[in-house]
Amino acid sequence: MREHVRGGGKVIQKEPSAWRLEIPSGPSGKYHLAQLDDYGGLSRRSFPWTPPFNLSLRARASAKVIPGTWGVGLWNDPFGTALVQGSEVRFPTLPNTAWFFFASPPNYLSLRDDLPGNGQMAATFRSPGKLPPILIVSIPLLPMIILPPVARWMRRLARRYVHQDTVEFGLDPTEWHKYEIDWRPDGVGFLLDGQVLKEMKIHPRGPLGLVIWIDNQYASLPPDGHLGYGTLANDQPAWLELEDLNLGSA
Repeated sequence: MREHVRGGGKVIQKEPSAWRLEIPSGPSGKYHLAQLDDYGGLSRRSFPWTPPFNLSLRARASAKVIPGTWGVGLWNDPFGTALVQGSEVRFPTLPNTAWFFFASPPNYLSLRDDLPGNGQMAATFRSPGKLPPILIVSIPLLPMIILPPVARWMRRLARRYVHQDTVEFGLDPTEWHKYEIDWRPDGVGFLLDGQVLKEMKIHPRGPLGLVIWIDNQYASLPPDGHLGYGTLANDQPAWLELEDLNLGSA
């Protein structure tokens, strides 16, 4: 497990399988992050996990709504800047994920109009392993995504290649809950406190890496095309505690 912190974030290991991730209070304009992951220094094709795989832990957060995002799950680190990993270069790509995701407004992280874009969510994204040619030739248009008509068009285009499923749930995240992800070759099961939340047929392409984080960032690409991105003010320090982390082949 690797610690990754920014802007005063802290990762404190309390026991062999228990941690506390903290970010400080502060105004918008500065990024705060506390993260644990297991893919640092690896190319995407060397990420550690493929199905069948099971992830479980108990977690609680400092507040019912934390400005920014936090969560736990698996992803392919799609949005990182280009990063040289030995002889490999990790460029931005399309997302493959299976995670529990908590996102405050104004986040809007859904390409589909019929699925939630913020709140308490369990979600999967499945995308091709390589960028389709039509998306590659659209890269020069990215600076124009700030224009709502262009953003709406690119959002519709992305839906052709990025498939997703999302389910909302309601709980008090300041209390201890058990979160479990059961990733199989034909789907993903999400469980909360031992009860099945949803079985999803849309499942990510592997290999993926584990990520557990809390930050004050937001990203928004809503149906109206008004793109938003930045950091949010935190009036109070925020933290995420986790214990009983177990992961491995299901």
